[in-house]
Amino acid sequence: MLWLNYIVIVCLLISILSKYISPLLFWLPAFFGLAFPYLFLLNLLFIIYWFIQFKHAFIFGMLALVLSLTTAYRYIQYSSDYKSDGKKLFKVTSYNCMLFDLYNWTKNAETRNLILTSLNETKPDILCLQEFYTSEEKGDFDNVDTLKKLFRTNNYHVEYTTTLRGNDHWGIATFCKYPIVNQGKILFNTKANNICIYTDMIINKDTVRVYNIHLQSISFSKKDNDFLADVMSDEKDAEDEVENSKNILRRLKRAFVKRTKQVEMITLHMKTCRHKIILCGDFNDTPASFAYQKLSSGMKDCFVEKGKGLGRTYAGKWPQFRIDYILHGKSLRCVEYKRPDETYTDHFPISATFEQ
Repeated sequence: MLWLNYIVIVCLLISILSKYISPLLFWLPAFFGLAFPYLFLLNLLFIIYWFIQFKHAFIFGMLALVLSLTTAYRYIQYSSDYKSDGKKLFKVTSYNCMLFDLYNWTKNAETRNLILTSLNETKPDILCLQEFYTSEEKGDFDNVDTLKKLFRTNNYHVEYTTTLRGNDHWGIATFCKYPIVNQGKILFNTKANNICIYTDMIINKDTVRVYNIHLQSISFSKKDNDFLADVMSDEKDAEDEVENSKNILRRLKRAFVKRTKQVEMITLHMKTCRHKIILCGDFNDTPASFAYQKLSSGMKDCFVEKGKGLGRTYAGKWPQFRIDYILHGKSLRCVEYKRPDETYTDHFPISATFEQ
């Protein structure tokens, strides 16, 4: 038990350090970072185990626990409610809308309407959508026109990563109720639906730049997902388990490396910005990752400031962690962070209210 405890402590320490190690230099620690919540809980169980037996071994676990608390705070929070002091507020909502269920993944014809209704009830002043889809021919999926009418605004910034048949577009979108004075995009060297856009808008006589990003996903295949769901099943052949496991590890490694390159492009661009910054989107990575650490450097995390509970934003099968974020520069102040209990895609929408 003692040696098992030592192994868990070493793995936990590697997971803490992984957020400072670029996967471009050494990718192996990134896997430990992905497992941080489980390693943290295992270490906590060992502390309780040794403490009950009045063994001094619990001290080693306590030291590792203290070192890991800063990272753990990114996963679970409980903040006090905001009391308004009359200052001007504006709300930002970020949501991976899963193409508004274009391919009927949810097996529910009403999913698109439910997504739009929920966004309307949220009433954001700025709406950032990832995995955005719109069609100029399919009336039911002319989502640009629908959202303009829904939020009664002509201020929006849409960039497409894929266009088929001249009328069907896949990409990313930012809608806002404020005048847009500048906009642009950061293109990644990928064929996937990943991109970063930035939109400068005038909010209460001040210019704020909103970055809307969608970083590289793991892109598990149906076979991978089926394997993960049945990984504990005795029906699996040993050779199949080894091969499927290798395939999943390869996909994870590729995603870690690609996200790192994308993050470096974004952070380099952010350094040139003279305005107040809000950075939000689907990072496809956990709070213990190098990607999050790099993007949040010099920024504040709205969940860490005003979140409650575990903050899980991914609603798919695996991994159910917080992978969607709203970050902001220190010159802005977040006064509220919310995540609804229900979602109609494989991500939860998140909203942050700012005071200006």
